[in-house]
Amino acid sequence: MIRQRSYVGSEDQGSAAVEFVLVLPVLLLILFAIVDFGRMLNAKIVLSEAAREGARAVALAGPSAADQRVNAVVSDLSGDIDRPYAVQGCNPDDPTSDATVTLTYHFEFVTPLAVLAGFGDSDHRIALTATGVMPCL
Repeated sequence: MIRQRSYVGSEDQGSAAVEFVLVLPVLLLILFAIVDFGRMLNAKIVLSEAAREGARAVALAGPSAADQRVNAVVSDLSGDIDRPYAVQGCNPDDPTSDATVTLTYHFEFVTPLAVLAGFGDSDHRIALTATGVMPCL
């Protein structure tokens, strides 16, 4: 009868730990990228919605209403948004003019991905910009 050799012998002890140490940085990098990319995508969606709502408020009620609408939408963002907002109101002499609101948000990474990959500025932040345009009524 032929005996099968066991691969868990004295010469293989510790190889799983070495393989785990080699694979762990790659797995952590992928995990960090998923977390930060998801947060950045959410911030971009909120910023786009705020710019659109601000432009709608400018088109309907004037430039003073834009700040209130934008502040209500971006209240969930934790970070630095440039103020005052870039608001272009309606031109009463041009019926085809558009109301425009441009917002800039500085996204901060929560994982060390920015440090490892060298993203962003010196504070490892990325500037996200959104512009909302609505026709004037």
